[in-house]
Amino acid sequence: MKAVRISGFGIAPVLDELPEPQPRAGRSLVRMAAATVGHIDRTVWSGAFFAHPPLPYIPGVEAAGTVVASDRHAPGQRVWLRGSGLGTTENGTWCELIDAPDEALGLLPDGLDMALGAAFFSPCTSAWVALHEIAGLRAGERVLVTGATGAVGSMTVQLARETGAVVFARAEEAAGQPVDLLVDTVGGPMLEAALPHVAPGGRAVLVGYTAGNLLPLNIAHFLQRDVALLPLNMFRRDAAGRAAVPSLLARLSDGRLKLEVKRFPLGEAASALEWITQRGHRGRAVLVP
Repeated sequence: MKAVRISGFGIAPVLDELPEPQPRAGRSLVRMAAATVGHIDRTVWSGAFFAHPPLPYIPGVEAAGTVVASDRHAPGQRVWLRGSGLGTTENGTWCELIDAPDEALGLLPDGLDMALGAAFFSPCTSAWVALHEIAGLRAGERVLVTGATGAVGSMTVQLARETGAVVFARAEEAAGQPVDLLVDTVGGPMLEAALPHVAPGGRAVLVGYTAGNLLPLNIAHFLQRDVALLPLNMFRRDAAGRAAVPSLLARLSDGRLKLEVKRFPLGEAASALEWITQRGHRGRAVLVP
């Protein structure tokens, strides 16, 4: 089978020919139809993540495909894959035939594009958990979303509007109109600039840090404004995210939610890793066989 492998941290990925994995108890073999390229893959690849598979390794924490062999699912079943160490402590999804723990698989509705099935989990569940589990969003509240053109930001805007919130996709739109909730997906200077738009007693959910991971904070000013800074850690919130998956997939299937994807051939993983770093890129990158 063809698989993308990384031989060292920061070294460009290469496409290799590897033996096909064999069926094992407690694991499923899935024919990959699409595999996501995300910022977590870049972090593992850089060596900066808290865990990583033994080198060389196959990256990829998310994918979608059809079951080839499994004790839990019938052959031909459409599934999405995420978690259980895929791409972080063991080989991941950037290969034609994925060897995954049974627990990493979830059912994918018929008719849903496989690229969406691979790409939906991180942005959709992150946005859902940020709004409903952490922020406790209520109808009529005013919400500012930074990075609204990105995958998580776009999904946050859509889900917040669905809840009945008044949503601002740029800080300039909220000028002079304090917001109840800030959902920041980029961090750095953009987070610093957005925080003053939150009304005293409001809250800010911190989702990402692609624009920088440092936040200068005037403590006296911060205390006076009494804004709650609420971090989103989806590893700790995984159960809440998975519980929301069926309703999120239903919304994607019938078009109530939209998520853009950009496809790259499996052999162009390096280009996909670079594309997701470009400012203003829209949607998610996926590798296809």
